Amino acid sequence: MPPARARPVAGKARLDEDRRLLVRYHRHGDRAARDQLVERLLPLAKRMARRYRRSDEPLDDLVQVATLGLIKAIDRFDPARETAFSSYAVPTMLGELKRYFRDNGWAVHVPRGMQERVMQVDGAVKTLSRELGRSPSVAEIAESIGSTAELVLEAMEASSAYDAVSLDSYRFGDEGDGETYAESIGAEDERFELVEYGATIAPTLQALPVRDRIVLHLRFVEDLTQAEIAERVGVSQMHVSRLIRRALDRLRAVAESA
Repeated sequence: MPPARARPVAGKARLDEDRRLLVRYHRHGDRAARDQLVERLLPLAKRMARRYRRSDEPLDDLVQVATLGLIKAIDRFDPARETAFSSYAVPTMLGELKRYFRDNGWAVHVPRGMQERVMQVDGAVKTLSRELGRSPSVAEIAESIGSTAELVLEAMEASSAYDAVSLDSYRFGDEGDGETYAESIGAEDERFELVEYGATIAPTLQALPVRDRIVLHLRFVEDLTQAEIAERVGVSQMHVSRLIRRALDRLRAVAESA
């Protein structure tokens, strides 16, 4: 029985000491009292950081954020209040953690309202999973947070923007196993250089007759065969070959004289 009574006494002693330090700091400007409060309540900040930690978030960063919230709570708390300081400090630290996740934790910018909804859905999923012993349905989540199934699904979709994967990382397994994401999302356009070449020789092309320019465009831009060009222009395939050769010779001569 004595140990059971000792807990409230010890708890009251801690609360009294917290209040005494708060009075010394706020009424007498005692900075040492403020430092003592931070040191005494730092374990609480660490517990808050661990509680709201996400998979890839460094714990040290979250501890710093929660500690900042603790310091803000110390600076803002009025010792004249009858409530325990911890009941004021915990929401303040939680607010700093939520702000950190909202403003700094997202790999892709997501509107603030959507970020808050994602956190609300995430919290509901954890709570309902414990209560139901299984993963909750979208309808159950929506009912829990007073929202609609469509908004819950939208929040779940937006949550994928929280983390980013490097394009240089491998899609399957460890390094060397398969291809990287960068290798899987595109291919080199073999005709890309034509854009640069076209911009470079555009002034030179103006020196050619109109038909020569048309023939070159059909051959090197539209990639038609000489037979197709002959049919399009209305001349023989041999004549198309001569036109292309003559046009290229003229381009080369103009380019060399420029």
